[in-house]
Amino acid sequence: DDVFLNRPQAAVLDIYDVERIEILRGPQGTLYGRNTIGGAVKYVTRRLADVPEGSVRVNLGTYKQLDVVMSASTPIAAGLKVGAAIARLSRDGFGKNLTTGEENYNKDIIAGRGTIEFEPSDNIFFRLSGDYTYDASNPRGGHRLIPSLIGDFEVLDDVFDTRGALVDPTQRVKGGGIALHGEIGVNDWLKLRSITSYRRDSTRTPIDFDATPLVDLDVPAIYKNKQFSQEVQAVIESGPLAGIVGFYYLDANAYNIFDVRLYTLGALLGAPGFTAATFGDVDTKTWAGFGDFTYDVTSQISVSAGIRYTSDKRHAQVLRQNYVLGGQPDLGGSPPFGVGIPGAITSNFDGRRKDTAWTPR
Repeated sequence: DDVFLNRPQAAVLDIYDVERIEILRGPQGTLYGRNTIGGAVKYVTRRLADVPEGSVRVNLGTYKQLDVVMSASTPIAAGLKVGAAIARLSRDGFGKNLTTGEENYNKDIIAGRGTIEFEPSDNIFFRLSGDYTYDASNPRGGHRLIPSLIGDFEVLDDVFDTRGALVDPTQRVKGGGIALHGEIGVNDWLKLRSITSYRRDSTRTPIDFDATPLVDLDVPAIYKNKQFSQEVQAVIESGPLAGIVGFYYLDANAYNIFDVRLYTLGALLGAPGFTAATFGDVDTKTWAGFGDFTYDVTSQISVSAGIRYTSDKRHAQVLRQNYVLGGQPDLGGSPPFGVGIPGAITSNFDGRRKDTAWTPR
């Protein structure tokens, strides 16, 4: 529904009552708020029905797959409707973690969405929606393509099996957001739209890159994202002329913190529990004005043109530091991975950059 996902963690689309899916070739900078070089996949949800409705969708499959999606909606007053949907998505894993005994590539997700629509007349429409996702699926362990040099662990027969032993932090993905859509038909040829959205999510994940029981390349990681966006559009349709003029603003933050546990290397260097840690915090503030018009010269010939101006500002902080006997504390206030003894700082970057561009079509 025209809300650009700046980072798509925790996006569960199973709970949406989709009217259509548009696959748009890129670039899309003169038609939509957030420029997309390669194109876009656009989910358009169905408006709530004028009469009470309810549905239950169940998917059964191999590996004990059981997906249940329940939705319902009803009018509660003239021009006012409410709706809700909840999904429980579950499946056993395709493989096994031979070290921890956990299933590998399983699914354990709960998601929900609520909607309020207000349509006092044919020319006015507002929708307030909110969604939340909780994903407690196991971490996805990797498959080695070659035997390990240390420990001599052979390649497993099943590509879905793994030997990775990292279990902290506990794998969890949580996220959600709210959005307010407004559309007002001013007259026969002009329609105004507003799209306001706020989203945030957090991911805690253990990534065992060496895929062995050894602590050779183990990465406990935390990802946190939040974004606010506002878009306004004026849609014009007057005889042979059709077009759009709009403004877009995005304020987003991406926060990452992860350790790279290299205990095997540390043992060779005489530094037990050697860890290369990374902390990153990136702020994005961007705004753009855009317009695109098409004029039908005849029933067979059309001429179209568009232009966009973009201002994009970034502020990035990246700190990389070595530790022994543990890792780094979480500078964002969350529980640490296990605080070690700090060593050499290998990178301490604090940079700002602003880019502007006119991009015509």
